[in-house]
Amino acid sequence: MDQELLKRLESLAHTLDQDTLTEKISDLEVQLQSPQLWMNPERAAKLNTEMAYFQKIQQQLDRLAQEIEDLEQLEFLLSEEQHDSAFATELKTLQSNLVQELDDLETSTWFSGAYDPRGAVITIRTGTGGVDAADWSSMLQRMYLRWAERHDLPVNVLDLSPHDEAGIKSVTFEIDQPYIYGRLKFEAGTHRLVRQSPFNSAAKRETSFSAVEVAPIIADDHEIELDEKDLRIDVYRSSGPGGQSVNTTDSAVRITHLPTHLVVSIQNQKSQLQNKTLALKILKSKLLAMKKLAEDQKIKQLGGSATASWGDQIRNYVLHPYKMVKDLRTNYQTSDVKAVLDGEIDDFIKAELKLLSMESNSK
Repeated sequence: MDQELLKRLESLAHTLDQDTLTEKISDLEVQLQSPQLWMNPERAAKLNTEMAYFQKIQQQLDRLAQEIEDLEQLEFLLSEEQHDSAFATELKTLQSNLVQELDDLETSTWFSGAYDPRGAVITIRTGTGGVDAADWSSMLQRMYLRWAERHDLPVNVLDLSPHDEAGIKSVTFEIDQPYIYGRLKFEAGTHRLVRQSPFNSAAKRETSFSAVEVAPIIADDHEIELDEKDLRIDVYRSSGPGGQSVNTTDSAVRITHLPTHLVVSIQNQKSQLQNKTLALKILKSKLLAMKKLAEDQKIKQLGGSATASWGDQIRNYVLHPYKMVKDLRTNYQTSDVKAVLDGEIDDFIKAELKLLSMESNSK
């Protein structure tokens, strides 16, 4: 089996190109040593994050090469001591870990989109289903936050609009780390929940919908140019819990991009200026996703908006009368709904990335 693993590792090393990785790391090190860079802390942080990502891949390749060598030595020792159960157990564990690590690293080779290397802005909007749908939106928010936590990814919640009774009307957060857009872009779409409602005394079965939107983070303010005459900017008083001045002044901002009808509302920042700046940033990210959609003519393949209703869901989460989560694009499914809602969604992400990779290679 070690020869098979070695071939997979060699294929990955060729695809990831260690020489190019080394060059990228060296180039980033030079940029980070520039005294002028530290006048721009935000750019410095981005370059540091990018370098850490490439260093991690390089270290994974080196570690896997060493572990495969260790595996070969264990197989030799086991052949000499055929009845040594300790060697056999250790060999099995090492093989299992290697396969998992190779699978994880192989995922890195499936990112081919222009914006895949970027971080992502994720918005969850409550759709059809009333208070059940609002509660479902909060469950989805927790699912993605737990996924980020499992991967040690920092999350910045940009805006949160609570529902009057339970759950949330909408939430927008960003994960500004390399290749997050590439990983999460296929989460965009309508997510459908079927369960016994905890919000009615008869515990009737309810169907709820929430829309997830995923957009790449803008790399440069000039990447998307906005014309003031294309924008309608409304200000209003924030609702829900807030800090000092949040609920006492007209600080909330709603920006409508008239040509596309995209709407971004931000209310959680302390000032109207902060809310406007953040709303413009999110609007640009959404317009960038729409631009890519228009170029590719593949609406289901990149972020954008969803209507959160019947007929366009991408994934079903069924809690009653049976337990099942099924992706309608790849047909990947699992009965471990609890784990999925606790952030274990990597298998769904990998299935979609693998499908895209196979479709690309067949062209």
